[in-house]
Parts: sequence; C-alpha cells; structure tokens
Amino acid sequence: MSKFELKLPKMGESVAEATITSWLKEVGDTIEMDEAIVEIATDKVDSEVPSEVEGVLVERFFEVDEVVGVGQVIAVIETNGEANVALEEAELKEEELPEELPTVASVKSKFEEVNEPNTDLSSPSGRFFSPLVKNIARTEGISLSELETIPGTGKDQRITKNDILAYIKEGRKASETGSVAEKPETKVKETTKVPPVVTSQPALNDEIIEMSRMGKLISKHMVDSLRTSAHVQSFVEVDVTSIVKWRERIKDEFQKREGEKITYTPIFMEAVAKAIRDFPMMNISVDGDKVIKHKDINLGMAAALADGNLIVPVIKKADQLNLVGMTKVVNDLAFRSRSGKLNPDDVQGGTFTVTNVGSFGSIMGTPIINQPQVGILALGSIRKVPAVIETPEGDLIGIRHKMILSHSYDHRVVNGALGSMFAKRVGDYLEAWDINAGF
Repeated sequence: MSKFELKLPKMGESVAEATITSWLKEVGDTIEMDEAIVEIATDKVDSEVPSEVEGVLVERFFEVDEVVGVGQVIAVIETNGEANVALEEAELKEEELPEELPTVASVKSKFEEVNEPNTDLSSPSGRFFSPLVKNIARTEGISLSELETIPGTGKDQRITKNDILAYIKEGRKASETGSVAEKPETKVKETTKVPPVVTSQPALNDEIIEMSRMGKLISKHMVDSLRTSAHVQSFVEVDVTSIVKWRERIKDEFQKREGEKITYTPIFMEAVAKAIRDFPMMNISVDGDKVIKHKDINLGMAAALADGNLIVPVIKKADQLNLVGMTKVVNDLAFRSRSGKLNPDDVQGGTFTVTNVGSFGSIMGTPIINQPQVGILALGSIRKVPAVIETPEGDLIGIRHKMILSHSYDHRVVNGALGSMFAKRVGDYLEAWDINAGF
C-alpha cells in the first residue's frame, strides 16, 4: 500500500487560498478517481476538489471553515500505486530514524510550511497572515502591529476571515464607548464622534434570516466599491428595432445550424467589446496612484443565481469573438452559472462588466462598479414606445423598440466626456445593426 497527497489545486492566477466549506468524505471512506472529496470556497466561487486516484481516505489535515493555501496538502489517500516517498519517511517510527532526520510531527509541519503561499505574507514575528486577511486589514486601516494582537482560531492560531471581521465589528462597538485605543497610524481629534451604528430590532413575529456566505461577500464588495470609487452615471436611449426584427427573422435558422439559442446578450456584448476597442481608457483599473491599461478585453457578464444572488463569469478576449462564438460562450457561462458548475478561473480577470437589469423588467439601473474595474453598463428592458421618425418627406410618429443604457463609471479616472461618449458609441453600434445581415 502507498499514500497519495491530495493538494489544493491552483484555481486562477489571483486565487491564493480557499476556505474548506464541507468534507464530502470521512476518514475510512473508499474514494473513486475523480470523485469529489471536499467542497471549497474562494471569494468568487464555490467548487469541489476531486480525487486524482482511487483508494481510501486515511487522513484530513483541515477542518471546516479553515483557510488553505494553494498547493497545501489537505488530505491523504491510501492507494495501491507507487508510494509517496516523502510521506512514507514521515510515517517511519521515530526510533528507526537517524538523528538528522525529522520526527513524524516535524515532517508533517514541514509539509505545511513548504506548501504555504509566499513567505512575504508573514509578519516580522513569523506569524502567517493569509492574503485575504491582509487585504481586509489594508482596507480597514489595520496596521501590521495591530494585526499581531488579534487572536486566531484557525490552524496553529492563524487569524481567519471570521476572526478579523469579528475584531473589526467588536472594535467599532468599543470605540463608540471610548474603550479602544487609537490606531498607531491614526490621530483622531478628541472632538470627533463616531456615529452610532443603526440596527433594526425585530418585532415579536418577525422572521430572522441569516445571510448566506455569498450574500455577505456581495454585501461587503458593494460597500467597498462605493467607498473606493466616485460613482457617476450617464444614460443613453437606443433604438434597437433593427436588432429585434433581425433576431426574430433568423433565430430558428440560427438554432438549427449552430445548435444554440441566440438571445440579445451576445449582440450587446459584441457592441460593448467594439466600443471598448474604440475607447481603450475604459478598459483600465486603478492601483493606488497608477492606472493599469489592460490589453485584453475581458467582459464580465452578471448572471442571476437561483437563490437571488448574482455572479459575474468573464468572457475572455471578447473582442476576438464573432457573433456565433460570442453566443456559444455566453450560453455556456449562463448555463454553468445557474447549475453551479463555474470554475474559479471563469470569474477571474474581468476588465469591464455588463449587467442586464432589463431581464427583471427594469427600464434602467444605476449599477455599482465591480472593483477594481472602472465601469459597468446596465442594459434596460426593450420596450415598444411611440417615437419620432425622421423621413425625407417629414417627421412621423411610429412604434419603435427602444432601451436605455446606463453607464456607471469611476469619476476618479473617467471623466464625464469619456463615460458619455463610450455609452453613446455602444448605442451607435446597436442602432447601426444591418437587418439584412446573415450570421
């Protein structure tokens, strides 16, 4: 018999860790190849970790709610294949080991050290802080020295996300009564008063519903975005009559030939990608005092989940797709979003986001920017409205299909002219649609 180390796989360039949300297998259970063993969650998406071998689960290194770094060993499976030499050495009896070899406990500890993320995430004292914890600390203005004082409930007394969020919550409560010392880097005048936190008190017959994990993440993401960016909006009304008539004419033939239903979404995405190519300064993000201009146009596509939450899968290099290709990608991402089968990479790397508020009946919306992007476009519902039609013989009143585009953008780096011209350019591409075009 031999042992196989199951490690947390890489889940995207910007994903360094994940939280264990549920073990699907107990120690002693038989494991099939590709069978899911544990459920994990990142700050973007939930997923499962399958086994690369078949055998028996003999050890689990982490408990539910603990944070694991990419590459760390999370479990050991006993197999009939070749032995994992390093692990077998760790299982030798201590009295059989030469003096220079480590003990069982130190080998196990060494595995954890080797597989942890970069050591630059550790403090001068040697205490480890995960990227997520350090990011929360930076956002909340918590210094490294203050971070050192927070007690941790994770493995080896590490600070978990819940630990630091609880500290922030309790610290704010205490600061209202003046019992918390000032942060080393912040000097607050004695006359400054912290506004009280307004809370709702449930009545006798009220139902209290706990927010879901994703709901909490979305809530924090939205509040952080409003704190970060100076939001401003521009609105454009667009006549999409030609698109409506074109789609009605070709949709059956399109599905028969391509095996895909064509909705309005890929048409809109194609127009947005073209407009971004015309205005590349909408395809940027902000890093402190620097602006990062992205080469690839990666469009986030907000998709509704069954529980009412939203997730934003990303169409990579959207400007390089034709309409058929765009349709296939949009349909695939939408299906996997609804069925919970997105991979972490599917929601990474977005440079601009589009959200379809019209699918819920809204005429328009003022969406919150998906950080660290600088713009998000909301598509309103398509409505039949009376409109003035200009003809060589004079103006007429007719029935047209129209919609409103709402563009929210970061006024720190995108001025009103750019934000408005971009939205207008998207509208121009949609209005110029050739009703006689093929596909």
